[in-house]
Amino acid sequence: MDFIDQVAIVIGGSGAIGGAVVKMLAERGARVVAGYHRNAAAAAQIVAACQDLRGAVIAHQVDARDLQSVETLVSSVVEEHGRLDVTVFCAGAMRFVPIDSISAAQWREALALHLEGARNVCRAALRRMMRRRYGRIVAVAALHGLAGGPQQADFSAATGGILGLVRTLAREAAPWNITVNAVAPGLIETPQLAAIPEEMRHWGEQVIALRRIGRPEEVAAAIVFLASPLASYITGQTLVVDGGWRMAP
Repeated sequence: MDFIDQVAIVIGGSGAIGGAVVKMLAERGARVVAGYHRNAAAAAQIVAACQDLRGAVIAHQVDARDLQSVETLVSSVVEEHGRLDVTVFCAGAMRFVPIDSISAAQWREALALHLEGARNVCRAALRRMMRRRYGRIVAVAALHGLAGGPQQADFSAATGGILGLVRTLAREAAPWNITVNAVAPGLIETPQLAAIPEEMRHWGEQVIALRRIGRPEEVAAAIVFLASPLASYITGQTLVVDGGWRMAP
């Protein structure tokens, strides 16, 4: 997979999975903008780690929940490079709360970050990609959006909405040679995994076919594949990266 001369934006590029995506794209020659919200230090570490790679990486602050913030980022990237080939939405957060304890504000917060954030990013990217009649959009959701997650009604609903958004946009963007796909990770070794109750982690490791937690790089590999020319006939799909967990009875 070669991304020479391609320009990519990774929203959530300072996180474990997003950072791995940034690095893989840069290794393959892409010019990558790592979008981060609050963690400027982590974004700077990603940029430093990619200095000697084939591509180039810069960090840019962005709030995916704010359409104007996203539009400003995308406009600046296209103005500087004259193109936008790949956009990855990889922002997210989760908590464990029974539905009767989720406040209205917490519910809206989850939908704003995941679902509205994905909508803002996809909307801004599609407008620019349509002008060149080419583009790859990949949105990271979660296995919860397909199978549900106990005490995670807000996260499951929001990521499930991303999957519906992806399927709709895949149909709308197809005439412009733009593909839109989703990746749904299972248990992955990220800082967010610390929020999972220990008994749930042990249960997951027992029922996962590969009997282990996944690595961020293994999710990133699926994202980069869907963002590549090799995936030219794949759109509207959700690629599950869970080590075989969802096969469990």
